Amino acid sequence: MKAFARRLLRASASLGVFAFWACMFMAARNYPSDYDWQYMTISSLVYTDRNPNGYLWAWSGIVLCGLGGLLWALQVASKRSPLVAEPRAGTWALGVGYLSMIACALLPEGLLPIPKAHELLALIAFIGICIGIVHTTFKEVQSSVRAEERPVNTRALAAVLAASALSPIVLAALAQSYVSHELPELPWVNVSWRARGIPVYLSFAFWEWFACGLFSIYMVILSLTTIPGRNRHRESAKPAPH
Repeated sequence: MKAFARRLLRASASLGVFAFWACMFMAARNYPSDYDWQYMTISSLVYTDRNPNGYLWAWSGIVLCGLGGLLWALQVASKRSPLVAEPRAGTWALGVGYLSMIACALLPEGLLPIPKAHELLALIAFIGICIGIVHTTFKEVQSSVRAEERPVNTRALAAVLAASALSPIVLAALAQSYVSHELPELPWVNVSWRARGIPVYLSFAFWEWFACGLFSIYMVILSLTTIPGRNRHRESAKPAPH
């Protein structure tokens, strides 16, 4: 039973990712009109007035994904391994990101006395999860090869893989900056952008979904490699051959 519980905790992030996409699929299917993910944000699936028949699916997916990520982050922080020798920055960033992700689904719009509080929480979630993934990916790639066997370019490879997770945030910020300065008359991104012929790469919704997909891939891979099982611990404990 304990072994099963350990495996379940190690798989919590992957299970959360699966729950997110399965629930979002169901939420989109129950949307009152045709849901276009390229021009419609995730929040469109969460609000009760916009998606009365499917908002519970979206709410459940976001909350389950956030809870799974939090459990995974706690597991990473509790392990004693080269990867988590200094886990604070990445682990805290992931914790803040996943908490913001949950709050984004649980808190109704207008509850917080902050303009665009929902968008702010979503941005904090993206940034927090992104920073956590970048930090953890960098550490994982660096620690995947023993120091004496590490090729010269391992650090560069780790930096490239880690920075790739940051790309959706950077591109979304650039797109929003361009729209704010060059197309200030546009409303917040919605399907009317499609009718006006606005390129999809300027849509925040597109980059939001793109980031979700990329983060999901990273989280599944990290959840399978970051928290080693007993066998990996034993192998790492074996002395290196002379």
